[in-house]
Amino acid sequence: MGLGGELSRRRGARVVLGALICGSALWGQQAAMRLTLEEAEQLALKNNPRLSESRFLERAAAQTPLELRSAYYPAFFGSVTGTGADGGSRIAAGALNNPVLYSRLGAGVTLSQMVYDFGRTGDLVESARLRAQAQAQSTTATKDDLILLVRRSYFAVLRAGALVKVAGQTVSTRQVLLDQVQTMAKNRLKSELDVRFASVNLADAKLLLATQQNQMQAAKADLVSAMGIPMPADLELEEAPLPPDLSNDLGQYVRDAIQARPEMRLLRLQHNAALRFAKAEKKLMYPAFGMMATVGVAPAADSQVAGRYGGVGLNMNIPIFNGWQFRARRNEAEYQALAAEQRTRDLANRIERDVRVAWLGVQNAIERRGLTAQLLDQARLALELAQGRYDLGLGSIVELSQAQLNLTTAQIAETNARYDYQLQRSVLDYQAGMIP
Repeated sequence: MGLGGELSRRRGARVVLGALICGSALWGQQAAMRLTLEEAEQLALKNNPRLSESRFLERAAAQTPLELRSAYYPAFFGSVTGTGADGGSRIAAGALNNPVLYSRLGAGVTLSQMVYDFGRTGDLVESARLRAQAQAQSTTATKDDLILLVRRSYFAVLRAGALVKVAGQTVSTRQVLLDQVQTMAKNRLKSELDVRFASVNLADAKLLLATQQNQMQAAKADLVSAMGIPMPADLELEEAPLPPDLSNDLGQYVRDAIQARPEMRLLRLQHNAALRFAKAEKKLMYPAFGMMATVGVAPAADSQVAGRYGGVGLNMNIPIFNGWQFRARRNEAEYQALAAEQRTRDLANRIERDVRVAWLGVQNAIERRGLTAQLLDQARLALELAQGRYDLGLGSIVELSQAQLNLTTAQIAETNARYDYQLQRSVLDYQAGMIP
């Protein structure tokens, strides 16, 4: 390579390296991101490695029936054999020797074919097919778990953001009160005790603000982790619409859950697969028929070896005794099928319990929303009255501080109740198998 070519190559390498460095810098400094709940769910379904792992396992499980089904087809293999034998070795003492071992070089192909095994291969294929379908249900269950995780994190971020606003408003309100009290204290209209009370209340509000800001950042980290993306510079979430009204038919939720939950479908498929496998293991005691054929040539061989050869045969294997291994395998498979049946029953009981608990949680969240709304209205009215009494000199700083605290508590309770309702509806949808 000439000098000009070498310089061009080095300049090209520097350009590529610079592009990679710039790309890495841009990747580390993500732009602000604004998302809806649906967009967050789609990002999680696309990027989360847990779901990708489950999908790969599903594809792997789909190959097992193909592996077992190969027993229906003939198997071909080729052989090349070369031997050099001394004539006396055929009659050596001390071992069982092949009496027709001749020097030769031969090549040929062999075909083997399973003819009939009383349907055992078919049972194994069907059992594997059912297990592959169960793995597909496992993927669906992982998807539902991931969506619920995203919704929990999404509403946690919204809740934390609303509480940060409440804390910020509380800081602003108490800062105004402190400035007012300090001014009045300088004019000998209020005591130094009032200033101390207002300062303590402001410090408490700042502590609340710092706590809620930290919780919001933690909630954002959880959401970003669930979505499987790098942390953006800022994350803004749109409010999710309220779900439709809750049906009063709890029994319908339970019936839908038992039918639709992927975990139930998974265990049913595993139970059926265990039954088919037990059926296949029982047929180990039956004979198995197979066929083998081989043809080939021996271009260089002893004079007693023909230049071409071929043969075909039908073989029947009859189990007689193997230390009761087949019986133990059959019993093991049957017990596994019985255990799978009991797991299915247990899961149905747990699903019914979980749906009832989730439904009660939604009912409680609805009731709390109404009560906290009333509490917030009363707290605002009480603060207005306490502020008026304090401005007129009829009330104390303690009374005003308590009214401010009551308002902050009511605002926090109302915020928690609002997002708890949306979260509880998501939990009920998950437990009832209604997540799309």
